[in-house]
Amino acid sequence: MTAAGWVEPFPLALPRRPEKVKPFPVVETPAAISEPPPTLYARSGQMHIAYQTVGEGPADLVFLPGIVSNVELAWEEPHWADFYEQLASFSRLILFDRRGVGLSDRISGVPSLEERMEDVRAVLDEVGSERATLFGSLDAGAMFALFAATYPERVAGLVLFATQPRWTSAPGYPWGLSSEQACLWIEEGERRFGDPEYVKGLLYQFCPSTRTDPRLLDAMTKIWRHSASPGALAAFRRMNLEIDIRQVLPTIRVPTLVLQRADDKFVPAPVGRYVAEQIPGAVYDEVPGGDVVPWLGDSRRIVDSVGEFLAEVWEERAWEEAEPDRQLSTVMFTDIVDSTARAAAMGDARWRELLREHHTIVRRQLVRFRGREVDTAGDGFFATFDGPARAIRCACAVREALADVGMTVRAGLHTGECELSDGKVGGIAVHIGARVAAHARPGQVLVSRTVKDLVAGSGIAFDERGPHELRGIPGEWSLYAVRA
Repeated sequence: MTAAGWVEPFPLALPRRPEKVKPFPVVETPAAISEPPPTLYARSGQMHIAYQTVGEGPADLVFLPGIVSNVELAWEEPHWADFYEQLASFSRLILFDRRGVGLSDRISGVPSLEERMEDVRAVLDEVGSERATLFGSLDAGAMFALFAATYPERVAGLVLFATQPRWTSAPGYPWGLSSEQACLWIEEGERRFGDPEYVKGLLYQFCPSTRTDPRLLDAMTKIWRHSASPGALAAFRRMNLEIDIRQVLPTIRVPTLVLQRADDKFVPAPVGRYVAEQIPGAVYDEVPGGDVVPWLGDSRRIVDSVGEFLAEVWEERAWEEAEPDRQLSTVMFTDIVDSTARAAAMGDARWRELLREHHTIVRRQLVRFRGREVDTAGDGFFATFDGPARAIRCACAVREALADVGMTVRAGLHTGECELSDGKVGGIAVHIGARVAAHARPGQVLVSRTVKDLVAGSGIAFDERGPHELRGIPGEWSLYAVRA
């Protein structure tokens, strides 16, 4: 999983945790939980999401591991159970298995980031949590980062442990797998999923604590088998290789703690430093050890850092007083092709009638896909969405519905940070979305690279349209047409 020739391009001038922080009610030796909490289910669309709550602390803390997750079997492994008991000593700890994993409903294929975010919302709503601190490990951290940027009003704080913004190397991001390594990683994981020696080999390499504890090695191997299936593992890995949230990190505006183990071989320390560098105001805490999961090794060091972070977030409570003035949104611009010529040919009365029909059709699809109409000017619409896949599907539905009544439209989409003020939406992301739409051909739904990178697992396919210059926007932008 390591790449030769890694460099460390980012200085360590990151905010670090001070030596002394205000105390939080962290229990030195938390009482053992007599029996695991009951597993309940939240409804997320048609899916049933298994969840548990434990602890009575003043702050809600949601913890989600990587794909190795089973909310009941975790309590059978003493290290994992002890980790949960410590977290629950100062919080109401909320645990769940994402769809397709553990005790939640199995699915065909793999869930997109949007669908997984819906599961988070469903669990928070089910347990009555208005705002919670999200603690994500590995790919769960990437999903929580996107959730925090999209729904800042639901997030009091964000903790990222061993979180990769992308899984493959790229220009400006030298860490990760090559294309050849990625293919081998997926193929071997699926082919050898049931091979105990394969699983133990991974644990031995990336969880050094298991090397001297055969019982722990066997327990983790069992949880691996009960977390997913060979096909699900391959699908999750394939989707993760398509995701890139680097453009999302600078849009996160909630208090953030980035935790990273110094000797982690799966997610190297420079990755954690990179993530902290990209998130405004993030605190970086690099702790000793090499285990890729937080409940192994010196887990108490991780718990203490999280407890101190929650104390700071709880004391400030700024999130109770102000609504967010910025959030991550997908903007959509549509317009009728050759509208001026059509209006002249049809005459004012018939053109107004056609526009009314156009507006009715577009608004019907906005409601269907949870879009928000921001503005309309003549033959064009400007709308925002809390998920890029919903925005794409809405644009395609608008195109098809209008084609049925003889109208051709084009659409452009971009995902970025939007400024919110008095019900209006602004910011550079809006300008980029409008410029993308200007490059769309008749009947085409055109999206930026950021949109494409966030819809992995959605089943949406794209055709590359190459780099473009967007008027008034620096640099070249890779654009993609949604495949019909």
